[in-house]
Amino acid sequence: MTTKTTWPLVRVLRDRDAGLYLSGVVVSGFGTSALWLASGVWVKDLTGSNGLAALCMLAMWVPTLAGPLLGTLADRGRRKPLLIGVNLLLGALLLTLVSVDAPGDLWLLYAVLFVYGAAGVVHEAAESALVATAVGPSLLGDFNGLRMTATEGMKLLAPLVGAGLYAAYGGASVALLDAATFVLATGVYALLRVREEKPAPDRGGRRRRSAAGARHLWAHPVLRPLVLAGGATMLCAGLNGAMVYAVVDGLGHSPAYAGVLYAVQGAGSVAVGLLSGPALRRLGPRRFGAYGIALLALAVALRAVPSDPVALVCSAAIGAGLPAVLIATLTSVQRETPGALLGRVTATAHTLVYTPNVAGLAAGAALVELVGHRPVLVALGVALLVTAAALCAPPAGAEAGPRR
Repeated sequence: MTTKTTWPLVRVLRDRDAGLYLSGVVVSGFGTSALWLASGVWVKDLTGSNGLAALCMLAMWVPTLAGPLLGTLADRGRRKPLLIGVNLLLGALLLTLVSVDAPGDLWLLYAVLFVYGAAGVVHEAAESALVATAVGPSLLGDFNGLRMTATEGMKLLAPLVGAGLYAAYGGASVALLDAATFVLATGVYALLRVREEKPAPDRGGRRRRSAAGARHLWAHPVLRPLVLAGGATMLCAGLNGAMVYAVVDGLGHSPAYAGVLYAVQGAGSVAVGLLSGPALRRLGPRRFGAYGIALLALAVALRAVPSDPVALVCSAAIGAGLPAVLIATLTSVQRETPGALLGRVTATAHTLVYTPNVAGLAAGAALVELVGHRPVLVALGVALLVTAAALCAPPAGAEAGPRR
């Protein structure tokens, strides 16, 4: 067996543009993950309020609801200059946070985080579209898997660095670190060798342009079941996430033990990212996604068992199972969508897949108090198995969808 087949990382890094993209993801993802934790701690230290600290994540997340509208920006011009401009904008905005040192300054932090989230939606859409242009179709699965690995790896490392930097030098130092990562990412994107044609003017109205991504997703026989399965899976993942402290309590540990479970889950996500390219080629996107959801179903249901070894194994399995449908969906969107629509379709797919996660978190917080975590976890396992079965048995002709 050749190295090219065995090691997806080598396949990606041998491709100049794919390697540069991956470097940009690692650099900017490191800064984002560091700021994600530090911003909440910053607000908590200034105000003593848990609610105000939680608003940091809300400010960054709310713009994703406008994904179909924001995604149109990624289709109205060349994506490489847009990525460079977005990175420079975010770097400059983060510099303004050095003046935040009192509760009365928090409006600026929230405003920057809101713009940060909105720019992130545009950045994600433009990046996905440009990746599909610059990276060969045979490498897309490998690239998206390694992108997931890099993102999860940064979530394991960057918050620790951000927390240490915050403790030593304060919140402004973390903002400066994040700004520096965006400047570095700008340099990486500037090195890309991508030829882009200027998009033809879209003569439809703004509402019609924004809805084009949703129409494409709904009409496409490959993408629609993947997006629906992804949304259902993330809804269940949100409900499962709300149970974590009840699971820890059932094991007889302090709440801090949740950090151990999350670390093990992150390790599982890193592992599946390395294997997703070969798995996608061998199984196809629907079966790969369905098998991942089935693994997630078993792991979620078995979390009801009050055992430390079982809890650790389940956390690793959750980390390995959950990303499968997400990687399969993003890769299929890139392969099955015309370039002129790719920004809108990507942003719309992200909104439809990730928004249910927040609804699941909110519903789970109520259910865990009403009925306890064990019945909920078993019910989630059944629901996820039904989702996996539906995705694994697609309608006739689903593989025949138009490709880019």
